[in-house]
Amino acid sequence: MPGVGDPLRTDAVAAVDPTGQLAHILDLPAHVRDALWRVESARLQPADAPGGLVVAGMGGSSIGGALARAAIGDRASRPISLARSYQLPSWAMTDAMILCASYSGDTEETLGCYEAARALGAPRVVVTTGGALAQAAREDGVPVIPLPAGLQPRAAVGYMTVAALEVAAQCNVGPNLRSEVDVAASHAEEYAAEWGPDAPEDSLAKTLARALAGTVPVIVGAGPTIPVAYRWKTQLNENAKTPAFTHELPELDHNEIVGWLGADRLGPFSAVFLDDEDDLHPRLRSRIPLTRDLVAETAQATFVVGARGESRTERVLSLVLLGDLVSLYVAVLGGVDPAPVPGIDRLKAELAGA
Repeated sequence: MPGVGDPLRTDAVAAVDPTGQLAHILDLPAHVRDALWRVESARLQPADAPGGLVVAGMGGSSIGGALARAAIGDRASRPISLARSYQLPSWAMTDAMILCASYSGDTEETLGCYEAARALGAPRVVVTTGGALAQAAREDGVPVIPLPAGLQPRAAVGYMTVAALEVAAQCNVGPNLRSEVDVAASHAEEYAAEWGPDAPEDSLAKTLARALAGTVPVIVGAGPTIPVAYRWKTQLNENAKTPAFTHELPELDHNEIVGWLGADRLGPFSAVFLDDEDDLHPRLRSRIPLTRDLVAETAQATFVVGARGESRTERVLSLVLLGDLVSLYVAVLGGVDPAPVPGIDRLKAELAGA
């Protein structure tokens, strides 16, 4: 049990987290299960998409597509691509399935992709809480996967990931992973208890948070952990309101590794390497400890963190849950409310007036 002096115990977190973002993170297993039911309620019709699946979305709404692609891995029979802008990929044709993901339903880039898919005549599915996207989809007879309101978009990661997995299965891009998702949700409950605020002070999530607090973290992925590393980076940005960056192996070893030689002259940097023992090329796994040793010469703290679980889906979700908790704990240690995103709000306001 956490001690009375533990700054990451439940009551201490609540003092900094008035809107209960911690609870949303710990609810990941429930979100994943609920997402399966919500996809069923949309009554998607089986369709064949020889051109693959394109997931159009931004921020916390697009990460589900990237994580689904990692979970499917080499079991994908057709391409799974992301559209993180106003347009679809130039190669997208009418035989590609377009999944438009926007939690609010009013993301202007995603609305642009929806219109582009409509002009193209490509089949579409929408996942959202409502907004202009849901209205357009219903007018066009496009299936809508409904999401629950009241979350920060980034907290809907379980919903967005399952939606992408299910649509991929429906259009013959990937296998049906429902049983894998269900088992992953059950095990995620165990990880939530192991890493949550009621865990000991030396739990993995709390240890990582204390080491990363006050540093500029660089999160390094490899293979299936590349999109998870990006998720860690963006969660640190939004929850902890701190700069954080990401890179991937082996590319990092051909450029950024040299830059680390000067890290200690510029400030306190840290590095976390996300490993997956079951799905990485042996040479990639050899690179992780070697690269970490070089980075450790100038970094304030370095870690290698392994994925947990039997299936690829479980391993992806385990690292997502861990990273989300770490980011929230870093926010708490800095006395920062994790919920607001003032930079995003200000930019949207200025774009609206431009």
